[in-house]
Amino acid sequence: MKVGILGGGQLGRMLLQAAANYTVETFVLENDATCPAAHLCQHFVKGDIKDYETVYQFGKNLDAITIEIEAVNIEALEKLESEGVKVFPSPSAIRIIKNKIHQKEFYKNNEIPSSNYLITNSLEDLQQHVDFLPAVHKIGEGGYDGKGVQIIQSSADLQKGFDAPSVLEKMVNVHKEIAVIVCVSQKGETAIYPPAEMLFDPILNLLDYQVSPARLNEKILWKVEAIARKVAKSLNSAGLFAIELFIDQDQNVWVNETAPRVHNSGHHTIEGNYSSQYDMLWRIILNYPLGNTKPILPAAIVNLLGAPGYSGEAIYEGLEEVLTIDNVFVHLYGKKETKPGRKMGHVTILSNDYQELIFQANKIKQKLKIIA
Repeated sequence: MKVGILGGGQLGRMLLQAAANYTVETFVLENDATCPAAHLCQHFVKGDIKDYETVYQFGKNLDAITIEIEAVNIEALEKLESEGVKVFPSPSAIRIIKNKIHQKEFYKNNEIPSSNYLITNSLEDLQQHVDFLPAVHKIGEGGYDGKGVQIIQSSADLQKGFDAPSVLEKMVNVHKEIAVIVCVSQKGETAIYPPAEMLFDPILNLLDYQVSPARLNEKILWKVEAIARKVAKSLNSAGLFAIELFIDQDQNVWVNETAPRVHNSGHHTIEGNYSSQYDMLWRIILNYPLGNTKPILPAAIVNLLGAPGYSGEAIYEGLEEVLTIDNVFVHLYGKKETKPGRKMGHVTILSNDYQELIFQANKIKQKLKIIA
């Protein structure tokens, strides 16, 4: 099969690393020939994944196409799908998820628990809803990796909002943030990975580190998994979906957001689970049986972000020391240039002892710095 990937970032890179285990001819479309995925695919095409004609010409001779980012031209994918190219997930699913307004309406229409919300079309509109605060303002389209999200605690924060169509979500009193990856085969079969517990950098609003399987009581676990399955099933598409959820202080479960692709919260599955999320997506695309989602060992992930105050050619300070730690696996994304907060890699730690996971995660955060 000839399979194309829209986007050439680190998710595409790791997807291509898993592709080496299968008989598949790989194509990548990205506008940067030095992107992390460029040298791992068999055919690289330089171009804009948001441009209709570029995406259509890229995909028209392929058997299947998938994405590693939502910011793609959906109209071109719809045309390709109508001409027999398989698209994972379906363009209709990407269309729902790509726009935060459509996403919230989807949850409401399918009776999926998600926090109350209002739609705002401008900053002036936002200022009419002081009584709805505290809330989170999310831009409808274009937000990514923590960008396009602002916490609005009071009227003093209103100027931080977005002067564009956006969602204003009621603040949830969060006890834990959880991510669940649900896999849907072309036959409609499903498999689900154990939930991961996520801890975020409050300044960058990026995943700081996570632990999987999440430490949840059985009742909450069942609720989390049931809601995640309902999200994936309601999208009516084969593919791999990462569902982020909140557990509040009263033990209610709320869906925060969904991603229609492999996801940062599933990086640990490369070493920590029998079938990684990347292997699983290839099984779905190639119409093979779904893999085993069970954990081999509990795992933690540390995101490697560009250190504050450094821009330029990346230097990995402390890398050799981290590589001496048992059951630690370093993944560098091949990005030559660093800048503050840029995702440059991740580290996975395996251990049966959760305290050991958290200890090593914090140790690695202190030891391994990306400077210039």
